[in-house]
Amino acid sequence: MPTERTAYKELRKSRLRHFKNISTKTEIRTFVKGFEKLVADKKPDEAKKALDTVVSKIDKAASKGILKNNTASRKIARLMKRFSSLKKA
Repeated sequence: MPTERTAYKELRKSRLRHFKNISTKTEIRTFVKGFEKLVADKKPDEAKKALDTVVSKIDKAASKGILKNNTASRKIARLMKRFSSLKKA
């Protein structure tokens, strides 16, 4: 355990950041599942709106350091590919 007061405070801050990061990642996963359900149901208009929100959430998480930049861009590229396959079909 920490021996100084500042170390205790850093521990508390770290714990708060940890839970916030987890909730953000969970939220992103939920939005992705919703998008993929719309793609499976072949609803391009609604899928486009969902894609916009998912991309926004992923970009924001990457800018805050919750996701790494390469991971974020990979996820976005895969979602875009799924959406474009929906438009072709």
